Amino acid sequence: MKNVQKFETEIKGEEWSKILDNTFKKRNKDLKVDGFRKGKCPKDIYLQRFGIESLFMDASDAALQSGYKKVLEENDLTPVVEPAVDIKSISKDGIKMEFTVITRPEVKLGKYKDLGVKKEKVSVSKEELEKEEARIASRYAEMVVKENGEVLEGNTAVIDFKGFVDGKELDGGTGEDYPLEIGSHSFIPGFEEGIVGMKVGEEKELDLMFPDDYTEALKGKKVKFQVKVKEIKERVLPEFNKEFFEDLGYKDISTKEEFDKEVKKAITDKKTAEANEKYYDDVIVAASNNLEVEINKEIIDDEVKRISERMAKSLQQQGISLEMYLQFSGKTKEDFEKDLEPEATKNIKARYLIEEIAKAEKIEVSDKEAEEHAQKEADKYGIDKDEFLTYIGGMDVVKYDLRMKRAMSILTGEEME
Repeated sequence: MKNVQKFETEIKGEEWSKILDNTFKKRNKDLKVDGFRKGKCPKDIYLQRFGIESLFMDASDAALQSGYKKVLEENDLTPVVEPAVDIKSISKDGIKMEFTVITRPEVKLGKYKDLGVKKEKVSVSKEELEKEEARIASRYAEMVVKENGEVLEGNTAVIDFKGFVDGKELDGGTGEDYPLEIGSHSFIPGFEEGIVGMKVGEEKELDLMFPDDYTEALKGKKVKFQVKVKEIKERVLPEFNKEFFEDLGYKDISTKEEFDKEVKKAITDKKTAEANEKYYDDVIVAASNNLEVEINKEIIDDEVKRISERMAKSLQQQGISLEMYLQFSGKTKEDFEKDLEPEATKNIKARYLIEEIAKAEKIEVSDKEAEEHAQKEADKYGIDKDEFLTYIGGMDVVKYDLRMKRAMSILTGEEME
C-alpha cells in the first residue's frame, strides 16, 4: 500500500556509546556484585563478568526511540499507528534498525451534500405519555398489607412452602415467610398461577412438573408443593397531586395537566436527541460510503484496541472485568476483537470523512475563536482555562475539534457548536 514505507537508520559512534553508558548506569543502580557495594561496580569489571552484550536489549529500547524520531524528522512523516521495527544488526559499534511506518492513507472525498437522508419526525402518543407516567408512579409505589381479599396478579404473597419429589422432601425446595411477587416468574411454571385466588391463612397443594430446561436431575419430574399464604401485599400507586409533583422536584406544578406537559416535554427531548443521533449517524454512513479509501489492517487493529480499552473501562466502573465479560458471553478475546472490526472501520471512515470535508471547505479556526471556545468550555465545567487546556491536550485540540464540528455542520446542515 502507498502509505506503508520502510526506512533504515543507524546509531553509532559517540551517540551509541552514550546510550550503552546510560544503560550500564541504570542497571548498575540495583546490581550487587561480589566485592563491591550495591550500585558501585566499575564498568570495566561489569563488562568482564557479564559482557557488553548484556546491555544490548535495554540499550536497543533507547536507540529505537532516538532512531524513530530521526526517521520521522528527516522524512517529514506523521504516522497514524506505532511502527513495526526490525533490528538488522547490533554490536559494540552500533545498531541498525528498519522502521515500517504507516501514514494516513489517501482519501478521495465523494458526494457529501444533498444525500437525501431524512430525519425522523418526533411525536409523543397518548399511550407513550400514559406509559411513562405509570413508570414514574410505579417507582414511588408503596407496598401495603392487603387486609382482605385474595392474591391477584401483581400482588406480593408472603408464603411458606415445601416441595416433594417421589414422596421425599425436595432439597432446597422449602421456604418460610418468602415474599413472592406474582408475575415475576421466579418459580417453575404453574406455581404462581396456583397461588392466585388464595386468601390469607389458606393452605393448598400444587401438583406441578419441572420444565424440560431445568437441571438434569429434576427436569420433567413431577413435584408437589404444600403452600400456605401468610400475608398479601399490594402496590399502591401515589396520587397525581401537588405533593407528589413536589416529591418529583416539580415545585411549580400543581395540576395533572401541567404534569402531562412536563412529562411530554421530557419524552420529546429524549426522542429528539435519539432522532438527531440517528440522523447524524445515517448521514455519516451515507457520505462515508462515497469515500474512496483503502484502510490498512494495522489502522483497524489500532482502533479496535482503542474501542476495547474504552469498553474495559466502562465495564470496570460496573465492577466487571473484560475477562469476566468474555467468560459470560462465551467469547475468546480474538472473537471479541474480530466483532469490533466493523465498528472500528466505521469510526475510521467517519473520521477521515469529516477531516476531508474540513479540508475541501477550507475550514479554518482563528486563535481568537479557539481562545473564546476554550474559555467557554472551561466556564461550563467550572475550571480555569489553562486547566481545561491541559486536560484536553492543548489549543491544537480545541482548534481540531472546532474544525470537525464545523465540517459536521456542513455535512448535516445543522449547527453543531
